Amino acid sequence: MAKYAIIKSFYASTRWIKFRAMIIAERGMKCEKCLKLITTDKDAELDHIIELTPDNVHDVSISLNPDNVRLLHHDCHDARHNRFGNVKGKQVYIVYGCPGSGKTTYVNRNRERTDIIVCMDNLFNAITGLPLHDKPDQLLSNVRAIHTALLDQVKTRYGKWSTAWVVGGYADKYKREKLAEELGAELIYCECSKEEAMARIEMDDRRRNMIAEYRKYVDEWFGRYTC
Repeated sequence: MAKYAIIKSFYASTRWIKFRAMIIAERGMKCEKCLKLITTDKDAELDHIIELTPDNVHDVSISLNPDNVRLLHHDCHDARHNRFGNVKGKQVYIVYGCPGSGKTTYVNRNRERTDIIVCMDNLFNAITGLPLHDKPDQLLSNVRAIHTALLDQVKTRYGKWSTAWVVGGYADKYKREKLAEELGAELIYCECSKEEAMARIEMDDRRRNMIAEYRKYVDEWFGRYTC
């Protein structure tokens, strides 16, 4: 795993998501630098005063300390880190975890308008128009072919996209690390227990009529997972 992927995995963790929600609920959607209202959740950034590094990310007195974070607007956060106006090279992230772990939520929170998302669920939806989790087996070969073609474009950095998000279960360590090497990607693990995953799935209106099927998917994922 690349050096700073450990930090990205931390930002995908349940404890960070809960901590972020707590800070926003307590302080309200107002930038602590420019004092303007933050209109969307996506534009709200928690900025660490003592910046996170691979060495201190698991020190909760730094990473999860309310006194060490400021709630900033996205633009103010970029300005603080001298990112405003910089041209960013193409980045590739493999976001993996069990069904219901929050992969899609994480990507949607962090993606930009010119990013691409490579995800089997999304591809099924795009070519069939069916609900997101309705995936006819008869079309699997077509979807896999499109998925492979998109991964080839990511690998060669074809096109004018900014960041590519490759989303999937990727339970097998060897296979996901091999894919990461081929794509020049960083790995982001959406950590989640079986119980948390099933609780989220049961709360999802799109998947409530498939609970037994998803319980099987979750059990199978944890049965295959290697870290």
